[in-house]
Amino acid sequence: MTDLVAGQLTELAPSVHRLIAPNPGVMTGPGTNSYLFGRADIAVLDPGPNDPVHVQALLEAAQKIGGKITRIIVTHTHPDHSPAAAALQAQTGAELIGSVIAQDGFQDDSFRPDTTPQHDALIAVEGGPLRAIYSPGHVGNHFCYLHEPTGLLFTGDHVMQGSTVVIIPPAGDMKDYIDSLRRMLAYPLKFIAPGHGGLIPEPAKELEYLVAHRLKREAKVVEKLAGFDSATLEELVVPVYDDVDPSLHPVAQLSLWAHLIKLKKDGRVGESDGRWSLLI
Repeated sequence: MTDLVAGQLTELAPSVHRLIAPNPGVMTGPGTNSYLFGRADIAVLDPGPNDPVHVQALLEAAQKIGGKITRIIVTHTHPDHSPAAAALQAQTGAELIGSVIAQDGFQDDSFRPDTTPQHDALIAVEGGPLRAIYSPGHVGNHFCYLHEPTGLLFTGDHVMQGSTVVIIPPAGDMKDYIDSLRRMLAYPLKFIAPGHGGLIPEPAKELEYLVAHRLKREAKVVEKLAGFDSATLEELVVPVYDDVDPSLHPVAQLSLWAHLIKLKKDGRVGESDGRWSLLI
Protein backbone atom coordinates (compact mmCIF):
# COMPACT_ATOMS: atom_id res chain seq x y z
CA MET A 1 0.00 0.00 0.00
CA THR A 2 3.05 2.29 0.22
CA ASP A 3 2.65 3.29 -3.43
CA LEU A 4 -0.94 4.48 -2.93
CA VAL A 5 0.05 8.10 -2.44
CA ALA A 6 -1.84 11.03 -3.92
CA GLY A 7 0.07 12.82 -6.65
CA GLN A 8 2.58 10.01 -7.14
CA LEU A 9 2.82 8.75 -10.72
CA THR A 10 3.20 4.96 -10.77
CA GLU A 11 3.85 2.79 -13.82
CA LEU A 12 1.70 -0.35 -13.64
CA ALA A 13 2.61 -1.81 -17.04
CA PRO A 14 4.26 -0.54 -20.23
CA SER A 15 2.39 2.64 -21.23
CA VAL A 16 -0.03 2.34 -18.27
CA HIS A 17 0.30 4.71 -15.31
CA ARG A 18 -1.76 5.52 -12.20
CA LEU A 19 -2.11 8.91 -10.50
CA ILE A 20 -4.18 9.13 -7.31
CA ALA A 21 -6.34 12.18 -6.60
CA PRO A 22 -6.03 13.90 -3.20
CA ASN A 23 -9.56 12.93 -2.07
CA PRO A 24 -9.09 10.19 0.54
CA GLY A 25 -12.07 9.13 2.63
CA VAL A 26 -14.30 6.36 3.90
CA MET A 27 -15.90 5.96 0.46
CA THR A 28 -12.83 6.71 -1.67
CA GLY A 29 -10.04 4.91 0.20
CA PRO A 30 -6.64 6.47 -0.59
CA GLY A 31 -8.33 8.60 -3.29
CA THR A 32 -9.69 8.19 -6.80
CA ASN A 33 -7.36 6.41 -9.20
CA SER A 34 -6.82 8.20 -12.50
CA TYR A 35 -5.12 6.06 -15.14
CA LEU A 36 -3.05 7.23 -18.09
CA PHE A 37 -2.49 5.14 -21.24
CA GLY A 38 0.13 5.78 -23.90
CA ARG A 39 3.26 7.89 -24.19
CA ALA A 40 2.65 10.38 -27.02
CA ASP A 41 -1.14 10.40 -27.42
CA ILE A 42 -2.30 9.91 -23.83
CA ALA A 43 -5.77 8.77 -22.76
CA VAL A 44 -6.88 9.49 -19.19
CA LEU A 45 -9.39 7.17 -17.54
CA ASP A 46 -11.41 8.67 -14.66
CA PRO A 47 -9.85 12.13 -14.27
CA GLY A 48 -11.41 12.38 -10.80
CA PRO A 49 -12.84 15.30 -8.84
CA ASN A 50 -12.58 18.87 -10.12
CA ASP A 51 -9.61 19.66 -7.92
CA PRO A 52 -7.19 22.15 -9.54
CA VAL A 53 -4.27 20.42 -7.84
CA HIS A 54 -5.20 17.07 -9.37
CA VAL A 55 -5.96 18.56 -12.79
CA GLN A 56 -2.52 20.18 -12.81
CA ALA A 57 -0.96 16.91 -11.62
CA LEU A 58 -2.55 15.07 -14.58
CA LEU A 59 -1.19 17.66 -17.01
CA GLU A 60 2.27 17.41 -15.47
CA ALA A 61 2.10 13.60 -15.50
CA ALA A 62 1.37 13.62 -19.23
CA GLN A 63 4.32 15.96 -19.76
CA LYS A 64 6.55 13.74 -17.65
CA ILE A 65 5.54 10.69 -19.68
CA GLY A 66 6.34 12.70 -22.81
CA GLY A 67 2.97 13.20 -24.45
CA LYS A 68 -0.28 15.14 -24.59
CA ILE A 69 -3.73 14.21 -23.32
CA THR A 70 -5.95 13.56 -26.33
CA ARG A 71 -8.76 11.44 -24.85
CA ILE A 72 -10.57 11.47 -21.51
CA ILE A 73 -12.65 8.39 -20.65
CA VAL A 74 -14.87 7.88 -17.61
CA THR A 75 -16.28 4.74 -16.04
CA HIS A 76 -19.29 6.66 -14.68
CA THR A 77 -20.31 10.16 -13.66
CA HIS A 78 -20.19 10.17 -9.87
CA PRO A 79 -18.54 13.28 -8.38
CA ASP A 80 -15.28 11.56 -7.46
CA HIS A 81 -14.69 10.19 -10.98
CA SER A 82 -15.67 12.58 -13.78
CA PRO A 83 -15.85 16.30 -12.79
CA ALA A 84 -12.21 17.01 -13.67
CA ALA A 85 -12.98 16.03 -17.28
CA ALA A 86 -14.39 19.45 -18.18
CA ALA A 87 -11.41 21.36 -16.78
CA LEU A 88 -8.97 18.94 -18.39
CA GLN A 89 -10.73 19.17 -21.75
CA ALA A 90 -10.68 22.98 -21.56
CA GLN A 91 -6.89 22.89 -21.27
CA THR A 92 -6.17 20.10 -23.76
CA GLY A 93 -9.05 19.93 -26.26
CA ALA A 94 -9.25 16.19 -25.57
CA GLU A 95 -12.20 14.07 -26.69
CA LEU A 96 -14.58 13.08 -23.87
CA ILE A 97 -15.84 9.48 -23.83
CA GLY A 98 -18.47 8.24 -21.40
CA SER A 99 -22.14 7.66 -20.75
CA VAL A 100 -24.64 9.89 -18.94
CA ILE A 101 -27.95 9.20 -17.21
CA ALA A 102 -30.69 11.29 -15.63
CA GLN A 103 -29.76 13.23 -12.52
CA ASP A 104 -30.52 11.23 -9.36
CA GLY A 105 -28.77 13.53 -6.92
CA PHE A 106 -25.39 11.86 -7.42
CA GLN A 107 -24.47 12.63 -11.06
CA ASP A 108 -21.91 15.07 -12.45
CA ASP A 109 -23.93 17.47 -14.62
CA SER A 110 -20.75 19.03 -16.03
CA PHE A 111 -19.83 15.89 -17.97
CA ARG A 112 -20.89 16.16 -21.61
CA PRO A 113 -19.35 13.40 -23.72
CA ASP A 114 -18.36 13.71 -27.33
CA THR A 115 -18.69 9.94 -27.71
CA THR A 116 -20.77 7.37 -25.83
CA PRO A 117 -19.15 3.93 -25.51
CA GLN A 118 -20.95 0.79 -26.64
CA HIS A 119 -20.71 -2.58 -24.93
CA ASP A 120 -17.80 -4.68 -26.21
CA ALA A 121 -16.59 -1.90 -28.50
CA LEU A 122 -12.85 -1.20 -28.75
CA ILE A 123 -11.48 2.24 -27.98
CA ALA A 124 -8.12 2.92 -29.60
CA VAL A 125 -5.43 4.01 -27.16
CA GLU A 126 -1.70 4.03 -27.71
CA GLY A 127 -0.21 0.70 -26.66
CA GLY A 128 -3.33 -1.33 -27.39
CA PRO A 129 -7.10 -0.99 -27.25
CA LEU A 130 -9.48 -0.66 -24.32
CA ARG A 131 -12.58 -2.86 -24.55
CA ALA A 132 -15.66 -1.18 -23.10
CA ILE A 133 -17.71 -3.55 -20.93
CA TYR A 134 -21.13 -2.27 -19.92
CA SER A 135 -21.41 -2.93 -16.19
CA PRO A 136 -24.57 -1.48 -14.65
CA GLY A 137 -25.22 -2.12 -10.98
CA HIS A 138 -23.34 0.48 -8.95
CA VAL A 139 -25.02 2.96 -11.29
CA GLY A 140 -26.80 2.58 -14.62
CA ASN A 141 -24.17 4.30 -16.79
CA HIS A 142 -21.17 2.36 -15.52
CA PHE A 143 -18.58 0.89 -17.89
CA CYS A 144 -15.48 -1.12 -17.05
CA TYR A 145 -12.57 -1.14 -19.49
CA LEU A 146 -10.32 -4.08 -20.32
CA HIS A 147 -6.83 -3.15 -21.50
CA GLU A 148 -6.38 -6.06 -23.85
CA PRO A 149 -2.55 -6.04 -24.15
CA THR A 150 -2.07 -6.39 -20.37
CA GLY A 151 -5.27 -8.08 -19.18
CA LEU A 152 -5.84 -5.22 -16.70
CA LEU A 153 -9.55 -4.67 -16.03
CA PHE A 154 -10.26 -1.09 -14.97
CA THR A 155 -13.38 -1.35 -12.83
CA GLY A 156 -14.14 2.17 -11.59
CA ASP A 157 -16.56 1.66 -8.70
CA HIS A 158 -17.78 -1.76 -9.83
CA VAL A 159 -14.99 -3.46 -7.88
CA MET A 160 -12.96 -1.72 -5.18
CA GLN A 161 -10.05 -2.93 -3.10
CA GLY A 162 -10.83 -3.70 0.52
CA SER A 163 -14.53 -2.87 0.57
CA THR A 164 -17.80 -3.72 -1.10
CA VAL A 165 -19.45 -1.23 -3.43
CA VAL A 166 -22.51 0.72 -2.34
CA ILE A 167 -25.55 0.22 -4.58
CA ILE A 168 -27.83 3.28 -4.59
CA PRO A 169 -31.30 2.81 -6.12
CA PRO A 170 -32.88 3.69 -8.43
CA ALA A 171 -29.81 4.28 -10.64
CA GLY A 172 -28.08 1.42 -8.85
CA ASP A 173 -29.51 -2.08 -9.20
CA MET A 174 -28.41 -5.17 -7.26
CA LYS A 175 -29.52 -7.71 -9.88
CA ASP A 176 -27.66 -5.78 -12.58
CA TYR A 177 -24.62 -5.58 -10.32
CA ILE A 178 -24.44 -9.34 -9.77
CA ASP A 179 -25.11 -10.05 -13.45
CA SER A 180 -22.31 -7.65 -14.44
CA LEU A 181 -19.84 -9.36 -12.11
CA ARG A 182 -20.68 -12.71 -13.69
CA ARG A 183 -20.38 -11.27 -17.21
CA MET A 184 -16.78 -10.22 -16.55
CA LEU A 185 -15.76 -13.81 -15.84
CA ALA A 186 -15.94 -14.45 -19.59
CA TYR A 187 -13.01 -12.11 -20.33
CA PRO A 188 -9.27 -12.93 -20.18
CA LEU A 189 -8.34 -11.01 -17.05
CA LYS A 190 -4.98 -10.87 -15.29
CA PHE A 191 -5.50 -8.13 -12.69
CA ILE A 192 -8.27 -5.81 -11.55
CA ALA A 193 -7.33 -2.13 -11.49
CA PRO A 194 -10.03 -0.56 -9.31
CA GLY A 195 -11.15 3.03 -9.04
CA HIS A 196 -9.94 3.06 -5.45
CA GLY A 197 -7.04 1.03 -4.02
CA GLY A 198 -4.29 -1.10 -5.49
CA LEU A 199 -4.21 -3.84 -8.10
CA ILE A 200 -6.19 -6.96 -7.23
CA PRO A 201 -4.69 -10.31 -8.33
CA GLU A 202 -6.66 -13.43 -9.25
CA PRO A 203 -9.55 -11.49 -10.78
CA ALA A 204 -11.81 -14.51 -11.34
CA LYS A 205 -11.49 -15.45 -7.67
CA GLU A 206 -12.31 -11.87 -6.64
CA LEU A 207 -15.36 -11.65 -8.91
CA GLU A 208 -16.68 -15.01 -7.70
CA TYR A 209 -16.15 -13.91 -4.09
CA LEU A 210 -18.11 -10.70 -4.66
CA VAL A 211 -21.05 -12.60 -6.19
CA ALA A 212 -21.04 -15.05 -3.27
CA HIS A 213 -20.79 -12.19 -0.76
CA ARG A 214 -23.81 -10.40 -2.23
CA LEU A 215 -25.88 -13.58 -2.30
CA LYS A 216 -24.88 -14.36 1.29
CA ARG A 217 -26.03 -10.88 2.32
CA GLU A 218 -29.26 -11.40 0.41
CA ALA A 219 -29.87 -14.61 2.35
CA LYS A 220 -29.28 -12.69 5.57
CA VAL A 221 -31.84 -10.07 4.51
CA VAL A 222 -34.41 -12.84 4.06
CA GLU A 223 -33.46 -14.47 7.37
CA LYS A 224 -33.73 -11.25 9.39
CA LEU A 225 -36.87 -10.04 7.62
CA ALA A 226 -38.55 -13.32 8.63
CA GLY A 227 -38.29 -12.13 12.22
CA PHE A 228 -40.58 -9.16 11.52
CA ASP A 229 -44.20 -8.96 10.46
CA SER A 230 -42.93 -5.99 8.45
CA ALA A 231 -39.97 -3.66 8.81
CA THR A 232 -38.66 -0.32 7.62
CA LEU A 233 -35.16 0.05 6.21
CA GLU A 234 -34.11 1.72 9.46
CA GLU A 235 -35.36 -1.24 11.51
CA LEU A 236 -33.88 -3.89 9.25
CA VAL A 237 -30.43 -2.42 8.64
CA VAL A 238 -29.31 -3.08 12.22
CA PRO A 239 -29.69 -6.90 12.25
CA VAL A 240 -28.74 -7.35 8.58
CA TYR A 241 -25.54 -5.32 8.94
CA ASP A 242 -24.65 -6.24 12.52
CA ASP A 243 -21.15 -7.03 11.24
CA VAL A 244 -20.64 -3.45 10.02
CA ASP A 245 -19.65 -0.40 12.08
CA PRO A 246 -22.94 1.31 13.07
CA SER A 247 -21.56 4.63 11.81
CA LEU A 248 -21.75 3.12 8.30
CA HIS A 249 -25.36 1.94 8.63
CA PRO A 250 -26.79 4.97 6.76
CA VAL A 251 -24.66 3.96 3.76
CA ALA A 252 -25.38 0.24 4.24
CA GLN A 253 -29.08 1.08 4.25
CA LEU A 254 -28.79 2.05 0.57
CA SER A 255 -27.46 -1.38 -0.37
CA LEU A 256 -30.12 -2.98 1.85
CA TRP A 257 -32.72 -1.09 -0.17
CA ALA A 258 -31.15 -2.45 -3.36
CA HIS A 259 -31.30 -6.01 -1.99
CA LEU A 260 -34.96 -5.60 -1.10
CA ILE A 261 -35.80 -4.23 -4.56
CA LYS A 262 -34.12 -7.27 -6.11
CA LEU A 263 -36.06 -9.60 -3.80
CA LYS A 264 -39.28 -7.78 -4.68
CA LYS A 265 -38.56 -8.29 -8.40
CA ASP A 266 -37.95 -11.96 -7.60
CA GLY A 267 -41.39 -12.14 -5.94
CA ARG A 268 -39.99 -12.94 -2.51
CA VAL A 269 -40.80 -9.75 -0.58
CA GLY A 270 -43.48 -7.09 -0.67
CA GLU A 271 -43.51 -3.40 0.27
CA SER A 272 -46.26 -1.08 1.43
CA ASP A 273 -45.79 2.49 2.69
CA GLY A 274 -42.10 1.95 3.27
CA ARG A 275 -42.52 -1.29 5.20
CA TRP A 276 -41.12 -4.52 3.81
CA SER A 277 -42.40 -8.04 4.48
CA LEU A 278 -41.49 -11.57 3.46
CA LEU A 279 -43.89 -13.23 1.01
CA ILE A 280 -42.32 -16.69 0.63
